[in-house]
Amino acid sequence: MKTDITLKNINKLAVPALIAGVAEPILSLTDTAIIGNIDYNAAESLAAVGIVGTFISMLIWVLGQTRSAISSIVSQHVGANKLEHVKNLPAQAIFIITSISILIIVTTLPFSSEIFKLYSASGTILNYSVEYYNIRVFGFPFTLFTFAIFGTFRGLQNTYYPMIIAIIGTIVNVVLDFAFVYGVHGIIDPMHIKGAGYASVIAQIIMAICSAYYLLKKTPISLRITFPFNKEIKTFSIMIINLFVRTLALNATLYFATRFATSYGTNYIAAYTIAINLWFLGAFIIDGYASAGNILSGKLLGEKNYKKLLELSRLLIKCGIGVGFLLSTLGLLFYSFIGPIFTKDQLVLNEFYNVFWIVLAMQPLCALAFIFDGMFKGMGKMKFLRNLLLLSTGLVFIPLLFLLDSYGLKLHAVFIALTVWIIARGFPLIIKFRQLFLSLSQKM
Repeated sequence: MKTDITLKNINKLAVPALIAGVAEPILSLTDTAIIGNIDYNAAESLAAVGIVGTFISMLIWVLGQTRSAISSIVSQHVGANKLEHVKNLPAQAIFIITSISILIIVTTLPFSSEIFKLYSASGTILNYSVEYYNIRVFGFPFTLFTFAIFGTFRGLQNTYYPMIIAIIGTIVNVVLDFAFVYGVHGIIDPMHIKGAGYASVIAQIIMAICSAYYLLKKTPISLRITFPFNKEIKTFSIMIINLFVRTLALNATLYFATRFATSYGTNYIAAYTIAINLWFLGAFIIDGYASAGNILSGKLLGEKNYKKLLELSRLLIKCGIGVGFLLSTLGLLFYSFIGPIFTKDQLVLNEFYNVFWIVLAMQPLCALAFIFDGMFKGMGKMKFLRNLLLLSTGLVFIPLLFLLDSYGLKLHAVFIALTVWIIARGFPLIIKFRQLFLSLSQKM
């Protein structure tokens, strides 16, 4: 069955993926808003949530690339009508990745204090960071399990069930956040930052259970681990290694951004935490269309339908830029109302509003970068993505951050460097895509 490239079909995949993708930053924003409004040490607690969130995001993004690798392989086999050849691959991939995640828990827990000192955390912020991390980290294997199943659904051209699972997880997390952080009179004592950690872990466990249920009930894919390994496990492993290196570069960017923000002082890291989580929210909204590109590009490549690949890219550019401008416009319309949602501290708000306009201006640029990033993942072009991000981080972001910081620009330095980094990531992908498929489409 050939794939039709229409806005309706793209939205059928993109909108559920958008809703599912937004769940992750909403969980972080919920923690940020609730922790930022507690009765004491709100700025320090907010800073700790931001630092730990950055580190855990690094872990999830490094190993969560299983989702993209599984999606790419499954979608290409769907396009080639060879799904039977990879039906046992997801279970094997889940086994490998969850085993690694448990090893990471064992190796990081004893050194959590040393880890967050690397982010320039100290005193109360360091204590809160360790406290929060030592709870949150136990949700890590469940998150990776869920991500791998989401990748399987994507490969099967289905974003509906991941959306349902994400909505369930988000609702559970928000309800438990309020109950655990602030307490329920006569039932639950306020747990403050610990409560946010427990709420996240419970939500992650429930999402993993729901993911397993829907996969087993709604697809022909089994979670029973069989041996020997599928012949595609080599391709999967190469993709994971390339994505692993790429994600290390991505997280080097976030590490330096967070470290510099922390070094400027409590008000700056608190403001950065709010701004970066709003940036993540925008990124995950745009990721709905990137997911559609990921899913459809893999299938079209499996079909060897290069004309429709180009057609897909043109339509997604329009969708992405449109969504990017819509996010920027909404941010401007509600500009003065957004900051106070997360904190009432005027010093933090001052620093936040100094850079929030940059976050909004970045959105259309982010759209281009993320959509083509998704398409390259869907086609399995992980090596090019790896090299591009290494160059963007090592030759663009880090040198520019140090240069701008030397002029005393503080959070402006961080977010201007992030903007240029996004440009360095996005435009080479567009150029490379056209080089790869323009001539191939003309031969069809």
